[in-house]
Amino acid sequence: MRHGNKVNKLGRTASHRRALMANMTISLIQNKRITTTLAKAKALRVYVEPLITKSKSDTTHSRRTVFAYLRDKDSIKELFGPIAEKVASRPGGYTRILKLGNRMGDNADIAMIELVDFNEFTDGIGKKNTSKPKTRRGKTKASVPVVESTPSSEDSTPPVVSDETEA
Repeated sequence: MRHGNKVNKLGRTASHRRALMANMTISLIQNKRITTTLAKAKALRVYVEPLITKSKSDTTHSRRTVFAYLRDKDSIKELFGPIAEKVASRPGGYTRILKLGNRMGDNADIAMIELVDFNEFTDGIGKKNTSKPKTRRGKTKASVPVVESTPSSEDSTPPVVSDETEA
């Protein structure tokens, strides 16, 4: 029975699992989205979300704590820079897992894990429109230019268009 065992061991030793999670986290931070098996994606979400939460407070202690997990200076800069700015107002749920189907060779469930705030396809979806709501009433006639004379078939002069701003 697995009472109280919350860690998915993924068929690896503890040191191999730590290295796997650190490498996958570095790839996720640098590429904003990676494709892996569903079990690894679910384990990675549990691993990476506390690190992103730590990056929201840019202190020396939090940088050193995250560096103890990742051991990559470039990904630490990226995590505490643009990623921390985008997730500053988000209370949690920084990653999204999308199931992609099964792998051809061994029929393993494949999933894509991505950072939610860096998805360029769904950035506009779900946000409220800040423009004025459309009404059923017609527009006012003041914004339409007034045509003073219409050309007839005999007269070849163009019509005179005037704005109401002129006196």
